[in-house]
Amino acid sequence: MNTAVQLFWERGYEGTSIGDLTEAMGIRPTSLYAAFSDKKALLREAAEAYGRSPEGSLITRALAEESTAHAAFTRILHEAAVIYTDPSYPPGCLAITTATNVTPQDAGIATFLRDVRDADLKRFESRLQTAQADGELPASANPKTLAQYFAAIMQGMSLQARDGATRKTLTHIADEALRTWPH
Repeated sequence: MNTAVQLFWERGYEGTSIGDLTEAMGIRPTSLYAAFSDKKALLREAAEAYGRSPEGSLITRALAEESTAHAAFTRILHEAAVIYTDPSYPPGCLAITTATNVTPQDAGIATFLRDVRDADLKRFESRLQTAQADGELPASANPKTLAQYFAAIMQGMSLQARDGATRKTLTHIADEALRTWPH
């Protein structure tokens, strides 16, 4: 499964062929189809495996483990800068980069990947609503818009990493984004 995760992460859904997958995984196409039925099912399983990995579970862990929303978002953005530029992995984020070139024929995949990103957006918004209820965010702050803002920052950082941005550059972007935190 790790091989499939790496290929989808590196090449995107459309850029990863069945031939690429079977060659890299060392299996025959019939074995792939027997195990996963098709490339779409394999992508779903790969995305779920990624979500359980330290890299893919970053958001869930940071939101649960940090005592304040500001600390959680600081950790999320800083760890994203590290993960997105780690040479052990393809640059960027699997859920973001895989979705950038899905054709209309694969609308189900586009919807699946959007649902993955929307789940993170809902986690962001929920944590920010809690922060507002606890007085960490002012009443004038808009948790939904703030959640969308931080999701957009992460998506931009992912694309910047794909374009060759360094960890230092992404960390500076993260720090600049965090300066907008409502007080």
